[in-house]
Amino acid sequence: MPASKPYAGAKLRETRTRLGLTQKSFAERLGISLPYLNQMENNHRPVSSSVILSLVKEFDFDVKELALGESERIVADLREALADPVFRDAATPLADLRLVASNAPLVARAFLMLHRAHAHVNERLASLDAALDQDSRHGASPWDEVRDFFHYCDNYIDAVDRAAERFAGTGTADQAVEKACTKLGIQIRDAKDEGEIRRYDPKTRTLWLSPLPSESTRRFQALHQIALEAHDALIEATLDLARFQTETARKIAKIGLANYFAGAALMPYQAFLAAARDTRCDLDRLAQRFGASLEQVAHRLSTLQRPGAKGVPFFFVRVDQAGTITKRHSATPLQFARYGGACPLWNVHRAFETPGRFLRQLAETPDGIRYLCLAREISAPGAAFRAPVRRFAIALGCEISHAGEIVYSDGLDLSDVENFEPIGISCRICERRDCHQRSVPPLESELTIDHNRRRTLPYEVAG
Repeated sequence: MPASKPYAGAKLRETRTRLGLTQKSFAERLGISLPYLNQMENNHRPVSSSVILSLVKEFDFDVKELALGESERIVADLREALADPVFRDAATPLADLRLVASNAPLVARAFLMLHRAHAHVNERLASLDAALDQDSRHGASPWDEVRDFFHYCDNYIDAVDRAAERFAGTGTADQAVEKACTKLGIQIRDAKDEGEIRRYDPKTRTLWLSPLPSESTRRFQALHQIALEAHDALIEATLDLARFQTETARKIAKIGLANYFAGAALMPYQAFLAAARDTRCDLDRLAQRFGASLEQVAHRLSTLQRPGAKGVPFFFVRVDQAGTITKRHSATPLQFARYGGACPLWNVHRAFETPGRFLRQLAETPDGIRYLCLAREISAPGAAFRAPVRRFAIALGCEISHAGEIVYSDGLDLSDVENFEPIGISCRICERRDCHQRSVPPLESELTIDHNRRRTLPYEVAG
């Protein structure tokens, strides 16, 4: 593989200034045009091989001064640091980062050290906060604020859920959609832009839906738009009661409430609860009965918390291939870390290795509570040659006391404690001392390090 060309604008300017040359005369000596030199000095273009040769020939330039590896590593580190939400209003061009890396590497390293210290302190506080089960809404990002809103509502919004149930009536979801579209004067058309899942024009009252996703996704997106059109007053009133700290959080929550309505209309509460009990929460059968996806069914199961008519209390998460939790809710004692990935011993990570299959796991958390965990990879192939594939896995679980109500417990020996695998929440706050998959030490534990002894980990967690 050919080596990448260096961006070294600051070094070129430094050399030119040291020689006392103008840009024009410097460009002439290098045998290039003035605009080309200007682009290189501003890191809009890399320094070409021919220019490097001319620098050596004309000015006896030491090519080691370009320091390609060091500069590019700093640029990569700066880009990662600036992706932190704390810098969300600081859109820094790549050219500026290259200028900093090449012209002021010591300042760049000092900035990176400061950011690492900031991230470490935030992670420490967030982990301690989660461990103590305290409300960390203050200072939370808008996204986290919305997730906390649904979390503290037990992922059940009564007014929206009942409105969706009335909307669905006794017919099918398709019939409800058709009836609502007729009443609202909405026409549904196939979108031509493959990257556009849903787009609505309020002037022409035309709803464009991508023809690529499954019918369940198209149906869900139609219900989402109907929620915004027909039940906007209810959604806005719910948002008023939530008292979000920022307008951004309110806008994100509105998407969540419209999605909630869509799921509740697709799977009306009483009918879905009865079917869940009848099938013992068989996701495939429920998906077929209600024309929904497995993810939609799993998420709906986690919302069955209506007072006086509750279903099995589930936890539900969705993770990507990096192990990052992108959706989370728990009506069980099991909670999830706000930062970092989930426990690597949890079966949801293995789901990517067995596409199309449900994985079952009996697990025990450090507090001694035992769970039945179910995991499934839900990635779907693109519906077109160039269509991107989004890869996720979902996990659904309940305390072992409810396992008899779940079809996936059949054939498992729930009485043998040896069948339960030890899992945690996050390595940062997990107190297990002998975990072979631990990635980092726990925050609040002292370490014992013996240079003359090595076990699975290079340290031992003190008791």
